[in-house]
Amino acid sequence: MGGDLADVRLWAGELDVLHERFVHRFNREEPRQSALAYMRGLIAPLQRKNGWTLAEQAGHAGPDRIHRLLNRIEWDADDVLDDVRDYVVEHLGDSGAVLIVDDTGFLKKGIRSAGVQRQYSGTTGRTENCQIGVFLACATDRGRTLIDRRLYLPASWTNDRDRCRRAGIDDTVGFETKVAMAKAMVRQAIAEKVPFGWVTADAAYGYSKGWRFELEQADVFHVMATTRHDTVVTRWALDHPVHELFPGLPRQKWKRRSCGEGAHGRRVYDWARVEVRPWHREGRRHWVLARRSVSRPEEISYYIAYCPADTTLDELIRIAGSRWAVEECFQSAKQECGLDDYQVRRYPGWHRHMTLAMAAHACLTVLRARQLDTDKAETDPPSSSTSASPRSDA
Repeated sequence: MGGDLADVRLWAGELDVLHERFVHRFNREEPRQSALAYMRGLIAPLQRKNGWTLAEQAGHAGPDRIHRLLNRIEWDADDVLDDVRDYVVEHLGDSGAVLIVDDTGFLKKGIRSAGVQRQYSGTTGRTENCQIGVFLACATDRGRTLIDRRLYLPASWTNDRDRCRRAGIDDTVGFETKVAMAKAMVRQAIAEKVPFGWVTADAAYGYSKGWRFELEQADVFHVMATTRHDTVVTRWALDHPVHELFPGLPRQKWKRRSCGEGAHGRRVYDWARVEVRPWHREGRRHWVLARRSVSRPEEISYYIAYCPADTTLDELIRIAGSRWAVEECFQSAKQECGLDDYQVRRYPGWHRHMTLAMAAHACLTVLRARQLDTDKAETDPPSSSTSASPRSDA
């Protein structure tokens, strides 16, 4: 590559291409250019990414244009997100993709930012004064990025409509659980014909029997983490605790497998599965999976899977392990695209910032996928026309 300057030109050019997809969502030239400048600033190597630094990066005299973009000018962030999602599908779409639901916390001071309160944040692993965003990620072999987002509003907010109005939250926006938000985002992905093969989530979402049943009714394959206290239907009981399915399992039923690369190398566990039948459909199977720590075998995690009858244990392990892709999305989007570096307090401004940060992240993800394609083409041995694989023209 030609160094940093070439890289800057590369991502700036791709941002222009993505920006062209949604310029029609703005009525005037100023917000069109401000949106592009905002995304460029989010990707730029700035130590902090706030209104002043982004304005300075864009060559503005002050942050007013940035603030107007996020807080005052009329534009629909959901419409822009639709265009960003189409861009992701066009460049990364895969019928075997995994949709992953998870939430992340954004630390905040004070009490005026929409949805803020002292609540548990998985980001820090403790209760903090923060906002919680629920996100949907799409992971394929070529890349992973975020494709939907919702700001969680605790009941302490939705029960106080005056407070909501001051934060730009419309009276029509009521309380929704995080699981309800997850359901809505997956339904939206299905309605928008996003190609995917699986859905996965951690136990905070996977424990919901109602959501799992809804996915089964729609014939959506899934591998959902759950708790040891969850119950399933077996031939022995209607409410059989999942943790009681595995103690008597023969040793040969446990398989040592990696479920992917982690921050400290390959994540290797012992895995087993037991078939259950909470709801029968021809050609489909239901399984409970157990993931046991190699060094601390008393530590066991559980998953409930609904899948085609011929799905192997290794495939279910791969889907279970793919949940970590959303954590990688959060980390890279925060570090490289300013996902958590914002100064908006109002509900619409939060969704606008998140949409543009997700657009920037999608742009970088597509560029990396292209680079992987180029690297693969350069390292793969040349093949004759008779032996070329079907993927060689992709």
